[in-house]
Amino acid sequence: MIQVKKSGAKYSAIVAISEDLKKRHAAGEDILFLNRGINSVVNINLSQIISQIDFNSPQIQVYPPNKGHLFLRKAINQTFFHDKADTDNIFITVGGMGALDLIFKSLQTRKVWLHENYWGAYVNALKINQINYDFYSGFDEVLNNQEQFKGSALIICDPNNPTGNKLDDEYLLQVIEKLNDAGIVIIWDSPYRKLFFEWDEDDFYTKLLRFENLIISESFSKSVGLSGQRIGFVHSTNKAFNQELNIKLLYATNGINGFAQVLVSKLLSTGAGKQAVSEFKRKTTKDISKNIAYLANKGFLAEQFYQSGKPVGIFVVANKSYEELLAKGIGSVPFAYFTTMPKEQADSYTRICVSVPHDELVRFFERF
Repeated sequence: MIQVKKSGAKYSAIVAISEDLKKRHAAGEDILFLNRGINSVVNINLSQIISQIDFNSPQIQVYPPNKGHLFLRKAINQTFFHDKADTDNIFITVGGMGALDLIFKSLQTRKVWLHENYWGAYVNALKINQINYDFYSGFDEVLNNQEQFKGSALIICDPNNPTGNKLDDEYLLQVIEKLNDAGIVIIWDSPYRKLFFEWDEDDFYTKLLRFENLIISESFSKSVGLSGQRIGFVHSTNKAFNQELNIKLLYATNGINGFAQVLVSKLLSTGAGKQAVSEFKRKTTKDISKNIAYLANKGFLAEQFYQSGKPVGIFVVANKSYEELLAKGIGSVPFAYFTTMPKEQADSYTRICVSVPHDELVRFFERF
């Protein structure tokens, strides 16, 4: 008889909601899928990139190096760190979720702290890895009670999932410096940032290099629209952590998909690739901005979640319930899955993805 080691994690309710909405759509209902966490304004156009890839090359057909191909790690160093990082500190992973799982497996910590408005997958990944977790209300709470957080790790996601709230960069750096100096490990997991910032101009990741207690988890799912390729990376300057991460990476993956590595490296380092990314980002962020402005002007945006920042990310919180939106054909996810807020209060809100064509979003919300 097979005995099962139960983690206590749950199958994603978001996936279950998506499956139900797909069934409704297949049955003929007109559905706007704002429940999904993907950019859907446009697909990235890879036409000029595919012709540059040699599918018979060893980079695609042979096991890749454990840390990932050096050409990709160099391209990441250039794009994210302006050539200021050490490529030996960059590890290619199976997307952002794979990056976080490896971090949790490699990190010795008494607890991981999540913001009170959090991505639900954090909780389930921590349960699977049998790591204790708790919630913080904001950085003031952490900075005023540093002893309580010492020996722990704290996740920062900015722009936030689920709210899309974006804090000021200089403020974030000040907070990170204080946490780092207090011996609190920071897990910087912000896969949406690079969608909204120009790579050549954004030096935020370069500024993160000076913090020895900081680990970066990054993904190419959102910034270049390649969620289907499942590729991301981890960066840390801590040698002991990197040694253990390298071992965990080997036995978890035995190397990351060679095609995905070649594809992303072309997008980061070639003229045609950079142009494709630039066009994707321009069109996507244009409609995201228009969608957020429309929702705010029409009173659909839950403004109370943006008192300390501004809505920037691919998600926002709407002040309509799941049932209210579904009655108009709009798919969403109840906010109760993303917050420590009491369920009866949270159920008045939903998380919606605003990375969809502006005309489509307006067409559905005008039904109100």
